[in-house]
Amino acid sequence: MASDVAVSTAKGLEAAPEAEDALLASCRQGDTQAFARLVARHEAMVFGLAARLLGDPEEARDVAQEVFLQVYRALEGFEGRSRLKTWIYRIVVNQCRNRRRFWRRRAHARSCPLDSLTAREEARLAAERGDQDGPFAGVARRESAARIHAALARLNFEHRAVLLMKENEGLRCDEIAAALDIAEGTVKSRLARAREAFRRALGPDFGRERP
Repeated sequence: MASDVAVSTAKGLEAAPEAEDALLASCRQGDTQAFARLVARHEAMVFGLAARLLGDPEEARDVAQEVFLQVYRALEGFEGRSRLKTWIYRIVVNQCRNRRRFWRRRAHARSCPLDSLTAREEARLAAERGDQDGPFAGVARRESAARIHAALARLNFEHRAVLLMKENEGLRCDEIAAALDIAEGTVKSRLARAREAFRRALGPDFGRERP
């Protein structure tokens, strides 16, 4: 399948500095190398967000494959009313939401799935994405990753999504609203509740210097 070839070869390609419209046009003409460049441009973001939403790197890799397969199939219908990256964010979140529903249907025992995203894995994700100075990567380097992941795991999926997209992906509230197809006011409300719940989950002593 053309999409499988593109995904498997993307890691060996550097994203070309071509305009997004030109890249999309090439992809729609069946250019598999163009699609590989599109994957290379977005794969770190897709895997990183999926890993943090699901807390399981192996599941996140499966989701990333599904995301790019869906992108490949749906490119013809992408109308450009939002940025390509925003559209891909929406697909990632929807795929992760569906994966969690599948877990519930299968009654998997996952009391705290985010615990499997170790500090080492978090640091590798940060290095790949170039966000070593991001809020979660920083605490991981201070050996607090397990506590961060446990706190995130206590948030419901919708709150976790807006918090990660804001704090880790650096998106504006209007961009998150476009990605999730919800009102900007809803994003702000969820974000406020997510931050408060996250602070409570971390506990009042988190961040204090050790004696």
